Amino acid sequence: MKLGIVGAGMIVKDFLETTNYLKGLELTAIFGRKSSEKAINELKNEYKIKSIFYDYDELLNSDVDTVYIALPNNLHFEFSKRALEANKNVIVEKPMTSNYKEALILNDLARERKLFIFEAITNQYLPNYKKIKELLPTLGNIKIVQCNYSQYSSRYDRFKEGNTLPAFDPNFSGGALMDLNIYNIHYVVGLFGKPKNVEYYPNIERGIDTSGVLILDYENFKCVCIGAKDCRAPIANNIQGDKGCIYQDNPTNVCEKFELLMNDGTSKLINENNYKHRMVNEFIEFIDIISKKNFDKCYEMLEQSLIVSEVQTIARNKGGIRFPTD
Repeated sequence: MKLGIVGAGMIVKDFLETTNYLKGLELTAIFGRKSSEKAINELKNEYKIKSIFYDYDELLNSDVDTVYIALPNNLHFEFSKRALEANKNVIVEKPMTSNYKEALILNDLARERKLFIFEAITNQYLPNYKKIKELLPTLGNIKIVQCNYSQYSSRYDRFKEGNTLPAFDPNFSGGALMDLNIYNIHYVVGLFGKPKNVEYYPNIERGIDTSGVLILDYENFKCVCIGAKDCRAPIANNIQGDKGCIYQDNPTNVCEKFELLMNDGTSKLINENNYKHRMVNEFIEFIDIISKKNFDKCYEMLEQSLIVSEVQTIARNKGGIRFPTD
């Protein structure tokens, strides 16, 4: 994989820390704004990235075959679409797009051109998450699912002072649903599929959800997903069945470990993750899927991203949150 990195923010630096573990990856290029020239040069030198581009078209006309898009949420659609139109494979940070309409356009374009597109959502590729999926039948009939990812943001202090940063800006497709609760949604949809009904009850300040409660109805059981950037609480995720429970006390994007707690009093602490960094497994699979031209697996994951995008769009509409891209 000849990778072109788009962006130079914290998530890019986070990703670059994993590259020693990624066989078959060539850091071919990085693209960013001229105003970030110093930071981009530092990344180029530290990680031996071959080329720098300040013009996106020039990057797309280069020999990169895959583009990793790590830009603010509102730019994911435009930059992904242009990459697909240039016949480049795409790995785009979560959320894939600002709304379901945009996600469908990228889906159709990728399939039409026989290209790969992945939403970089860490939990789906972690061994612990796959183990949870494997153990679900032991819990019996699922009754209640609850995910709480509440993480107070230092940016919220500045938001209260009147300084609106992208994480809290509707113009950048920000908010708690898009930033944190998306991990919970992927966690649940990856296990149980598309819900029958979606409701969202957000705490809204200046047009954005600083926190919110998402309710997913699966007919035979109910699910509550909490995402908060304006307050904090102990992380807690529970999958409750009539024979037992899976309890996870760490965020749904890392799945560090979990407990299997059975009604007969037996319990087991499980941790099968093989890398400390949450992003390693997803990129190992992206490289493998592309190298083997496994379109079936790619489009299977793409279907899940479409469901999650639809859930988020319905939730925002019901919560009264509007983005310019809508």
